[in-house]
Amino acid sequence: MSFAALSLRDVLRVPSTPVSMNLANFLSYLLPPVLSYFGVAALVVMQRTQSLRVALWPLVALLALRAALSFDFSLGNPEGTSMFLIVTRTLEWTLATEPLQRYIRPVNSTPSVIMDVLDLAVNLRGYGWNWSKRLHVPRETRPLTRTRFVGCAILSAGFHTLGSGILLTAVQSFLPNTFGSIRGGTIFDETLPFFVRYLRSAIITTIFMCMGYCSIQAIYDLCTIPAVLILRQDPAQWPPAFDAPWGATSVNDFWARRWHQTFRQTFLVLAGDPLSLVFGSVGRIMGGFLASAAFHDIMAVPLNGQIDRWEIILGFGAMGIGAVGERTFLQWTGKRVEGPIGWVWTMTWVVLCSSLLMDGWARAGVFGSPSFIEGVAPLRALVERSVMAFDAWLHTF
Repeated sequence: MSFAALSLRDVLRVPSTPVSMNLANFLSYLLPPVLSYFGVAALVVMQRTQSLRVALWPLVALLALRAALSFDFSLGNPEGTSMFLIVTRTLEWTLATEPLQRYIRPVNSTPSVIMDVLDLAVNLRGYGWNWSKRLHVPRETRPLTRTRFVGCAILSAGFHTLGSGILLTAVQSFLPNTFGSIRGGTIFDETLPFFVRYLRSAIITTIFMCMGYCSIQAIYDLCTIPAVLILRQDPAQWPPAFDAPWGATSVNDFWARRWHQTFRQTFLVLAGDPLSLVFGSVGRIMGGFLASAAFHDIMAVPLNGQIDRWEIILGFGAMGIGAVGERTFLQWTGKRVEGPIGWVWTMTWVVLCSSLLMDGWARAGVFGSPSFIEGVAPLRALVERSVMAFDAWLHTF
């Protein structure tokens, strides 16, 4: 480790060995950046505070870095990802030249700075705020009466939690001793013929992407329930997180509309908007995907240290190339990529590119995360036997 790095750790008073989460460590390491985060959120909704935000941001970034360096990430704790979001979101708020404005509030409520700050801090997608430009909001299909809406969210949370557990167990069952564990390993089996090898990796990738969809949807539902039931927010403040990504007919459609848009603004501020100043719309697209690659790398790197970040960069970079290629096709032909052919193209390209990302994550041990159905022995055994039998069949070719 360099002298500069040692000095930085000393200045930040980072412990010599990583610490585990407890009350004392929470108060010492996590609480300061979290309070700073809410402080900057309060400033950005007020007039004439940019100079103060500019002065405070380096302190917020250092506090977040201190927290990220202090904790033990051997079990994939989320503190590092949370600190990344604190740094990037406060940077976004620091660069804002005008106060951020909220235009959707609960019915019959009066404007409140405190409630606006709380909403801004947890509203990653930006729904209801003036800063979430061109955000696609999926059409609501659930009943908007409070009781029935919460009932739908409870059912959805249960269904998607169960689905997430089943699908994760299925992925782990392909090779439980390597990429199905925290030790990690590749999803590309070199012992198989070329076509079968990549068919198998595509199947694993598709299952894991479906698992990711279920997990994110379940988390969103579990956040929706107390917000509507206890905090008395309007159901209209919680539009669907996804817009049927399996129905996308272009790569642009998949990522800009169908997939969840939770971190859209963060990725654009981090790299999309800066690169657009030099390369225009192409830079904005590629920058957004490269920022997403960095975010997904940070999510996985603490697990076992074996992540192949070039696979993640190439995977997301190829997604961007596909999106740019579709826009070039539109300019040359005057026709959009859409319809059945567009669907086949989209699913093929997304799965192929995602296979690189999944392999990077598999090497890092992401697939070894605990499954929600571990305690349901009969169901877990059924999934494991079925997948192992299918995998054994693939190895007969």
